[in-house]
Amino acid sequence: MQSFWHTLPRPFVAMAPMADVTDPAFRRLVARCGAPDVTWTEFVSADGLYHTREIQKLPDAENPLMRDLAFTDAERPIVAQFFSSKPDMLAYAARLAAELGFDGVDLNMGCPDRAIEKQGAGAALIKDPERATELVRAAQTAGLPVSVKTRIGYNAESLDQWLPALLAARPAAVTLHLRTRKEMSLVPAEWELMRRAVAIRDRLAPSAAGQAPDVLLIGNGDAKNLVDARAKAAASGADGVMIGRGMFGNPWVFAGRAPEDTPLPEKLAALVALARDFETLSPPKHFAILKKHVKAFVTGFDGAAELRAALMDADSAAGMEAVLERRGCATARKEALTRTS
Repeated sequence: MQSFWHTLPRPFVAMAPMADVTDPAFRRLVARCGAPDVTWTEFVSADGLYHTREIQKLPDAENPLMRDLAFTDAERPIVAQFFSSKPDMLAYAARLAAELGFDGVDLNMGCPDRAIEKQGAGAALIKDPERATELVRAAQTAGLPVSVKTRIGYNAESLDQWLPALLAARPAAVTLHLRTRKEMSLVPAEWELMRRAVAIRDRLAPSAAGQAPDVLLIGNGDAKNLVDARAKAAASGADGVMIGRGMFGNPWVFAGRAPEDTPLPEKLAALVALARDFETLSPPKHFAILKKHVKAFVTGFDGAAELRAALMDADSAAGMEAVLERRGCATARKEALTRTS
């Protein structure tokens, strides 16, 4: 039986999973503004899910990790991303994702956070291909299509060794962040390596005549917008491309809008709507998480610095609305009320 992956356009454009960014509130905003072809959650600890839900018996309504997995049908197809180094934990998380109605499961094998690497998870798995393939196979037992998001190497590029190891487990898709773990995001993504990745895939996991490949390849890194993403896919042969930082301040990016195409009142309305949904969907996360969005939305116009500073001082959606009201942005406030009612 074919999964949703085989129904996507070529090339498809996906939402990159980003910690403290692609939470339920932000995903809901993007879905309203123009959804991507595939939506990802931010990553969730499979071990944490098991312990809070099965050991501590924390009710789902009070469990912050379960709240991170809330989604709406407007976000479909949606993939739940998990991290762990333990096969039984990822099997558990994948079964839970299936019960919750997710369309797929993604395993994070690229995060450079030291606390996650100390668990043997994230980018640490690049150094342990045998464990990585074991984790993919464990997650596959839940019946959902399983994909992997990783990097092109750890301290140095090792695509010729790392990608074949992953392909051996036959994931539905592999997303390659085209930088090494050592490079973090400090250098340009090496898109020239994507064509080599496609050649490796075509050799080791070829497609049947007239059909999509068994394992799809997604490129990640520096794609600014739809036009740029599609150009990168065309040049590299990638089946899809992720957009990450291009979403900041522009939840309309998947609808093909440039930041300058959106009037300021609409931007401010979207920011307030995001803040309102964040309060509802993401407690007990601290409201200060939204400061990165304030910085991205409120820029590039006269008085932006002053308005941005005032909004950053707000500690609630109501506080943001009050700032906008005081500064004569009543149009934005009215539009925000309309969009979130």
